[in-house]
Amino acid sequence: MSLLRAHNLRKDYGGVRAVADMSFAVDAGDMVALIGPNGAGKSTCFGILNGQVRPDAGQVLFDGIDITAWPARRVARLGIGRSFQIAQTFGSMSVRENIQMALIARRGFVWRFIGPARALFVEPADALLAQVGLEHVGDRACATLAYGDLKRLELAVALANQPRLLLMDEPTAGMAAADRVDLMTLVRRIAREQRCAVLFTEHDMDIVFAVADRIMVMDRGLLIAEGDAATVRANPAVRAAYLGEDDAT
Repeated sequence: MSLLRAHNLRKDYGGVRAVADMSFAVDAGDMVALIGPNGAGKSTCFGILNGQVRPDAGQVLFDGIDITAWPARRVARLGIGRSFQIAQTFGSMSVRENIQMALIARRGFVWRFIGPARALFVEPADALLAQVGLEHVGDRACATLAYGDLKRLELAVALANQPRLLLMDEPTAGMAAADRVDLMTLVRRIAREQRCAVLFTEHDMDIVFAVADRIMVMDRGLLIAEGDAATVRANPAVRAAYLGEDDAT
């Protein structure tokens, strides 16, 4: 059984159909890219999967559990995490403290009297820093990090919640080319090691073709193609809707 299964998802905004009868599956450990032009419906699809958007029709199953229209907080507790185009961290805190806050929240301690947060979960936080290659900057203020390191920190914060499925919305947006490759190679390695499924959107086709096990292509709310890099490159509908003839050759 696939970890995630979506059946005939549909979402309308007025007269605009943002997602139209989308069906797909993602297995544990898979690295799957969801691509398409701006306005194709990718972010709406992500919002349905993690509980931020209520679908008008369809069903979402996670590990066999029907989570359709569950609230986002409940979905997150089940093991679905999400990162965003713009890194969301606490700039005034240290790098380590950002991860400690995620670990505290994961364990439900946020609203209890727990003393200084910086004294809690130090070893697990440092282990996560090492996992993403930031062990040398744990004591630095988050606001001083280069953008590539900030995105690595956001990944560590997401991993602190022990996701079984990680939704990544434009994870390399704003990053230098070399940093993009390094980050997504790291994500793929972690996905393999932890059997964590990753579903990500991305406009850099070099990244998509390099790291994705499978690629799904959306256009105007519809899933128009699915397959490996060679299959997607050769698909005429994909070339017309997104890649362009020059990119497909």
